[in-house]
Amino acid sequence: MEVLITGIGGMVGTHLTDLLWSTGIKPHGFFYNSTVPISEVGGKCFAYECDVRDFLHTYRLMEKIRPQVIYHLAAQSYPGVSWAQPALTLDINLTGTVNIFEAVKLIKVASPDYDPVIVVACSSAEYGASLIPEKTPIGENELLLPLSPYGVSKVGQDLLAYQYFMSSGLKSIRARIFNTTGPRKVGDAPSDFVRRALDVEAGRAGTLKVGNLTTRRAITDVRDLVKALKLLAEHGAPGEAYNISGQAVYSMEYVIETIQKLCHRPMPIEQDSALMRPIDEPVIWGDSTKLFKATGWTQEITLEKTIADMLDYWRNREGSV
Repeated sequence: MEVLITGIGGMVGTHLTDLLWSTGIKPHGFFYNSTVPISEVGGKCFAYECDVRDFLHTYRLMEKIRPQVIYHLAAQSYPGVSWAQPALTLDINLTGTVNIFEAVKLIKVASPDYDPVIVVACSSAEYGASLIPEKTPIGENELLLPLSPYGVSKVGQDLLAYQYFMSSGLKSIRARIFNTTGPRKVGDAPSDFVRRALDVEAGRAGTLKVGNLTTRRAITDVRDLVKALKLLAEHGAPGEAYNISGQAVYSMEYVIETIQKLCHRPMPIEQDSALMRPIDEPVIWGDSTKLFKATGWTQEITLEKTIADMLDYWRNREGSV
């Protein structure tokens, strides 16, 4: 089976590569401005530098590979960046998604039997203002009311996947991914906390700077997430949306306390106004019942193990530099 991962150079892409490799599959992958060195999954994939906004390059590679399963992960995936660069975020996330679907359509013109499964990485950020405590855990049928340009771009990806299923019969599956972290992650609250904590541990900083610690998040380990994505490719219903959310909700304060317990020296806390977001959902937690029923997926990795592994990953990375 030929499998394609767009965004293979991201945290999720590299861990999905690890999972597929462990099952005997060497996936193809597109990378561009990667957040994780491709060397982390070097011999486990066929890697091609490809900006998914470039339709001709994207099409030519896909026509050559003819993947039966496509995991479309390539994106500008940071909500904070989307405030500074909204046009870039929309361009990458929407144009890139259109190009993947249009490439499949064009391949089908010459080969009508070509009919891949396309799992699109969507986001809990789509729910936005619907994420109020009394509506959580939130289900897939709640209104999509995004609160950031990133969230808007993910609604666009989500609806494009639905539109191509309805109008062209393409087998798209929408994976609405809730807060996910783990080794190799950069740019979310837990990974930022971990990196800053290691600066304190190594004596490079005197305090652990934090933002709003009252927010609560259902956090999934990336290694559990990629199992859900693979199960959706195998058992998900085309055209449907599925929440992938952790089953336990943690305050950011608890995340900090867990990091403090796992570090090798005292960790004084300092709240930094620069780390406070303009708008921050008080709780992000999804109802994954639909996913459980369709695939049998369960969350297996505890937050404590996730954070311990993140600390070890960055200790080893820094020690190898």
